[in-house]
Amino acid sequence: MENKTVLVTGIGGNVGQGILRNIAKTQFPVRLVGCNVTDFSAGNHLCDSFYKVPYAMADNYIDVINSIVEKEKIDLIIPSTDYEVYYLALHKDKLKANAVVSKVSTSKKYLDKYLSYTYHNEHELPFAEAYLPKNYIPGTFTDYIVKPREGRGSRGLHINPEDLSIFDDTYMVQKLIKGKEITTAFYVNKNNELHGFINLERTLENGATNECIVNRSFDKELEIILKKLVSKNDFIGSANLQSIVDEEGNIIPFEINCRISGTNSIRSNFGFEDVKYTLEEYLYNMSPSKTNITEGVAVRILMDVIYPGQPNIDLLKDNSSPHYIF
Repeated sequence: MENKTVLVTGIGGNVGQGILRNIAKTQFPVRLVGCNVTDFSAGNHLCDSFYKVPYAMADNYIDVINSIVEKEKIDLIIPSTDYEVYYLALHKDKLKANAVVSKVSTSKKYLDKYLSYTYHNEHELPFAEAYLPKNYIPGTFTDYIVKPREGRGSRGLHINPEDLSIFDDTYMVQKLIKGKEITTAFYVNKNNELHGFINLERTLENGATNECIVNRSFDKELEIILKKLVSKNDFIGSANLQSIVDEEGNIIPFEINCRISGTNSIRSNFGFEDVKYTLEEYLYNMSPSKTNITEGVAVRILMDVIYPGQPNIDLLKDNSSPHYIF
C-alpha cells in the first residue's frame, strides 16, 4: 500500500480520537494530521502533526483547512463533527483534498433535527413527531422534550417545561418516547448501497456512550428502515441512526448524524469497521471489507496521557512530545 496522509478534524472529542485510534489499528501506512479549535487536547498525542483551526462556521475555516492540505500534502479529510461535515460539504468545490461527507442537502437536513422530522414525514420514513414551540398544542404529547434543533451531546434539553413561550424557533418540541435506546452505525458504499450496520444498546453519561452491548434483536426491522433511508438520501460513507424501541416494540428514530459517530472505537472491535471501510474506499480505491458482527459488551473508562518533565502545556503539539498512557 502507498503511504498516505489523512487529516482528522475535531480531535478533542471522543469521535475524533476514536477515528485516529481506528486508523492506527488498520496498520495502513497512513500519517495522521489532526486539528481542533483549541491548541491542545487529549487527542494531540495520537497525531503526527497538529493544527489549531477556527470553528467550521467561521469565514476563514475553508482557507485554513486548505492551507493544512497544501502544507501537509493531505490525501483525505475525515471530519468528526456535524458542523464540519456540513460546511465541508457546502464548500466541497473549494477544497484541495477530498472530504468524506454526505451531499450538502443530506448534511443540512440532518444537522437540523426539525428538518429531519419534516423530511421523514414527507417521505413516509419513521421519526419521532416534532413541532416548533409556537405550533405545539398543549396536550398533544403526554410527555415531551424541548431541544435545540442543531444541538449535540444532550446539551440544552428540557423535559416537560411548563412555559414554551421562552423557546424560539431554534428549538423544537419532540415527543418523549420511553424505552430502550439503540444507536445504529451504518455504512453506505460508493454504489449507494447499505454495506452493513451494527446496533448497540447503550447508556449515556454527559451525552456520550458510557456502556453498550451489541443488540441484534432488531436487526431485521432496522435493516428495512436503513435501506429505505438510504434510498431517500445521499449518504456518503458512515452515518448514525439513533432510535428508541418503545414498550410496544416499535422502533422510533429521533436523530441521524451524517458522520462517523462516537462508538466507532467500540464497534470496530465487534466486526463493524467503518473507519477502515472509509480508508479502503476513499483513500485506496478498494472495495470495503465485509462486516462480521460479533456479540460483546463495552464500557468506557477514564485514562490519562502523561507528559513527564514537560514544564509548559503550550509546548505539547503532537506525538513528538514524550508521553505515556496511564
